[in-house]
Amino acid sequence: METKNNTILITGGATGIGFSLAETLINAGNKVIICGRREGKLKEAKDKLPQIQVKVCDVSREKERESLLNWVKDNFRDLNVLINNAGIQRMVNLKKGTQDLFSDENEVETNLIAPIHLSAYFIPLLLRKKESAIINVSSGLGFVPIASMPVYCATKAAIHSFTVSLRYQLRDTSIKVFEIVPPAVDTELGKGTAEEGDQEYRGIPPSEVAKAALTAMANNEYEIVVGEAKGLVMGARTNPELTFQKINQW
Repeated sequence: METKNNTILITGGATGIGFSLAETLINAGNKVIICGRREGKLKEAKDKLPQIQVKVCDVSREKERESLLNWVKDNFRDLNVLINNAGIQRMVNLKKGTQDLFSDENEVETNLIAPIHLSAYFIPLLLRKKESAIINVSSGLGFVPIASMPVYCATKAAIHSFTVSLRYQLRDTSIKVFEIVPPAVDTELGKGTAEEGDQEYRGIPPSEVAKAALTAMANNEYEIVVGEAKGLVMGARTNPELTFQKINQW
């Protein structure tokens, strides 16, 4: 697809992969809108990239998702790309019952329900465009889970499945459906689940994910598997049990 002259909305765009995507896409000649729940982080992003448009929105809340759609329709009717990037990653020990499950932000709402609802909200708008796209960010852990992060991995597996189905449903329309499958990436997401004393390596820079995504979009490569995630995806498809045992020995 064309990688310039698009108008693009990125959820969770103030930090990490989302911000690197915003920066890369702006440099490629696109108009970019980012949303996030933290106004301070959005301001920091705007200071770094004055060209971006920002909107405070917690996509885990149904009313705010609907409000985001209406705001975009009122202000950016040329929008033709939606990137569902916002995500939460948490350690959940189910031996404690619901203690970890309900003690913080809702991974299922943010990682799974929000992308499904936002896709459904924006598809009628995107269908009117000559060329458009929905890009969902999943994870290598959606193919082979780490048992200590069961909800995160389950939501990313579901996003992969949803993306495959959505791509098939939209196959005869103007909407292309991409999936970005990152490995471990050095962002706030990974740092939030790291134990003290863990090794210094936190993953690849988010800029590498953004660069790979832009190249794949230009070539209509719909499953964008980046770096070490390639081993997980291949392992899931050839020897899932062995790959699962290996990753859970880390």
